[in-house]
Amino acid sequence: MNKEEQKIPALRFPEFEKEREWIETTLEEVADYENGKAHEQEISESGNYKVVNSKFISTDGEVVKYSDSANLKAGIGDILMVLSDVPNGRAIAKCFYVDSNDTYTVNQRICKITPTDIDNKFLFYVQNRNPYFLAFDDGNKQTNLKKDDVLTFPFLKPIDFNEQQKIANCLSSLDEVISAETEKLDLLKDHKKGLLQQLFPAEGEIVPKFRFPEFEGDGDWEEKELGDQDVAIIIMGSSPKSTFYNENNIGLPLLQGNADIQNRKSVPRIYTSQTTKQCKVGDILLSVRAPVGTVAKSFHKACIGRGISAIRATQKTNQEFIYQWLISYEPFWKNISQGGTFESVNSDDIKYLSINLPINPKEQQKIADCLSSVDDLIAAQSDKIESLQEHKKGLMQGLFPKVN
Repeated sequence: MNKEEQKIPALRFPEFEKEREWIETTLEEVADYENGKAHEQEISESGNYKVVNSKFISTDGEVVKYSDSANLKAGIGDILMVLSDVPNGRAIAKCFYVDSNDTYTVNQRICKITPTDIDNKFLFYVQNRNPYFLAFDDGNKQTNLKKDDVLTFPFLKPIDFNEQQKIANCLSSLDEVISAETEKLDLLKDHKKGLLQQLFPAEGEIVPKFRFPEFEGDGDWEEKELGDQDVAIIIMGSSPKSTFYNENNIGLPLLQGNADIQNRKSVPRIYTSQTTKQCKVGDILLSVRAPVGTVAKSFHKACIGRGISAIRATQKTNQEFIYQWLISYEPFWKNISQGGTFESVNSDDIKYLSINLPINPKEQQKIADCLSSVDDLIAAQSDKIESLQEHKKGLMQGLFPKVN
């Protein structure tokens, strides 16, 4: 009989190798359940409690609302889980582990699980986004988990509490490493944001706050329009007919909008055998439909749809300089879109953007090199975090028995 049939994980800590196989259980046998309660009337800007809702959990606590009162308090060791989400959503069954008392109150459509006969952190790792819960999402309508759906959740657990704790501690330690590396990434991004503000002139200014010493005597920067013939070429996308779309790599990759951009890189999902407008490898990509203003680089010779424009510097202008300047301009688009119904921009909106340029091409290159070197550090740190997350994924597959 193999390990899968014996309900034994592929990876087991040496001190537990002679222990019995894991046993089957359900959530209602090892924990208490409570539904969250509405807090709409108690929401305030700076209340005594953080309101744990779907947005709070899905953003890992970055988006927070507060309440002056707690309609359902959560305490240390409680597990809070999202019960509702849109089709194919990434929040359904995502869990939040409560690490302090008198801090959190549980909103409606979030359930509170209080472990009674199992290690709290072990249950958190078993329950969080478990495939059992994800199977309730049919991809067509909103997913709403019911109390019985949650309580009858079946899983395997070691009989020995010490083994449960050992597994939980192992994964918690890895989570702490990932969290520390994520903080480093955030610091790098903040550093890049500060450099953008220092190296490009502020609105209404013609020189930046900081200038490399060798260029301080070069005079004011020139104000031009992005679409000037000696600055950049603007190519507005045009969508081919959907009948030409395919997943068989026939024709060119199709870049349609924000969904085809990840980490400032082109990541096409489909191909098209009908080519309308094209971008080259190295072209700058700008999303022109909501959310407007996202900047990326094309890593593909591709067809661009109406949600994308391609920007290509002329020989007189540094491509990387324009790319970094457009990144510095992203907050401008965001501010406009927050001010009302701002769903798209047209060719003129982009061509007539006012851009300040150093007269000396060496200064453009210096700024571009400085900012791109920070981008390289950010990319390397992102890759490191991704590798750690993949390691955790593999570790979890080994530490928990396979469940058919």
